[in-house]
Amino acid sequence: QVQLVESGGGLVQAGGSLRLSCAASGNAFRINSMNWYRQAPGKQRELVAAIFSGDITNYADSVKGRFTISRDNAKNTVYLQMNSLKPEDTAVYYCNTQGIFSYGGVFNKWGQGTLVTVSS
Repeated sequence: QVQLVESGGGLVQAGGSLRLSCAASGNAFRINSMNWYRQAPGKQRELVAAIFSGDITNYADSVKGRFTISRDNAKNTVYLQMNSLKPEDTAVYYCNTQGIFSYGGVFNKWGQGTLVTVSS
């Protein structure tokens, strides 16, 4: 069993910062990647950032230089530090994790989403 709980969304002015958190709980699993997606009204969900074993990271071009993804492996928690926020960053942000159970089965779990609103 794997559960994800997100927090950290809110309302911020353009140029401000927020940090999102997502904690994975459960047992008998290993996480291969933790990811942040976002979905704005009327748009498809897009990958914002991902972090893999060895702390290898990927970022969407639109957030490079502004967002930083990181992990606390001991807590199975992923963070998204968002700086220099723009109105176009407004979206519901979803945590996602992919991994394997101890028996060998794979999982792909999603958090409940947290709303980030950036005012101009």
